[in-house]
Amino acid sequence: MDFEKFKSSSKLSVAPMMDWTDRHCRYFHRLLSPHARLYTEMVTTGALIHGDRDRFLGFNGAEHPVALQLGGSEPKELAECAKMAVDYGYDEVNLNCGCPSDRVQSGRFGACLMLEPDHVARCFEAMQNAAPSIPVTIKCRIGVDNQDDERFIHSFIDTLAGAGCKGFIVHARKAFLKGLSPKENRDVPPLRYDVVKAVKAARPDLVIVLNGGIKTLAEVQTHLEDFDGVMIGREAYQNPWLLQDCEAALFNADWRVDRESVLHAMTDYIAAAMPRGVPPKSVVRHMLGLYQGERGAKVWRRYLSTHAFAEDCRHDILLEALAAMPAPLPAPSPTFPTSQNDAAA
Repeated sequence: MDFEKFKSSSKLSVAPMMDWTDRHCRYFHRLLSPHARLYTEMVTTGALIHGDRDRFLGFNGAEHPVALQLGGSEPKELAECAKMAVDYGYDEVNLNCGCPSDRVQSGRFGACLMLEPDHVARCFEAMQNAAPSIPVTIKCRIGVDNQDDERFIHSFIDTLAGAGCKGFIVHARKAFLKGLSPKENRDVPPLRYDVVKAVKAARPDLVIVLNGGIKTLAEVQTHLEDFDGVMIGREAYQNPWLLQDCEAALFNADWRVDRESVLHAMTDYIAAAMPRGVPPKSVVRHMLGLYQGERGAKVWRRYLSTHAFAEDCRHDILLEALAAMPAPLPAPSPTFPTSQNDAAA
């Protein structure tokens, strides 16, 4: 396993988000950033062992580097699924120790696993032994319920590092297993970047990726001064053009892609997917934020929300929506000085 390669490719990533970061979303995001590390939605071990593996694990080769996030707590089952990740060609497998939903808790995985670090270490060892060619990483919070003393996250990470884990994605909020909904757990607990920064300072040998509340390129650049990587969550989904800006700033100053070329590429993608039974709405729903902050953004969202979910939706729905948007504003006319005095001014 080339861990240095993993470290260098973790500078920018898009968080695993349930119902959002499916294969269609990831393909779209890859067009905006060739270098960002992409993550699947969390997939439970039960779904992979007993369900349709191709449905959950299939992805387009253009998505690399791409990681599979697993939800589970049984070492044997996690090992079996980690082996599947290798067989399908994933670049990383990640264990979810941060999701606080009731559904996750009932299965004894997610954030509640942080209360059992020795068990998580056994899970990690089983996964890494089953998938020795790729990194196995942990995504966690800084604390759980009343376990929010800074020593808690240091102890958790030290235990996993002792088992051989070198990569951690840390959401800089603690999780409340009771009293807050999953949505509230993403907003209500305060962000504590300082806690994660202290973890990185204490363990410079580990790859520590910061997650939580990061919304701008400036914030990404600032956090990269302290961390090995930054993981963007909802902002990458709601304002995906941020990924293009990050790509140009972090990896390739010459990188330029325009929205219209992305629309043409995604139109081709939809046309290729429809014969496989993928309706346009399954792809288009991830692209509502493409014009966020731009003139005509409301028209874009309204057109797609109205027409993309119709039974007779065509493969070129994105180009139809583009045609419905207002024309770009004309570029301002250049002004020239009319006299030497104007020029001097």
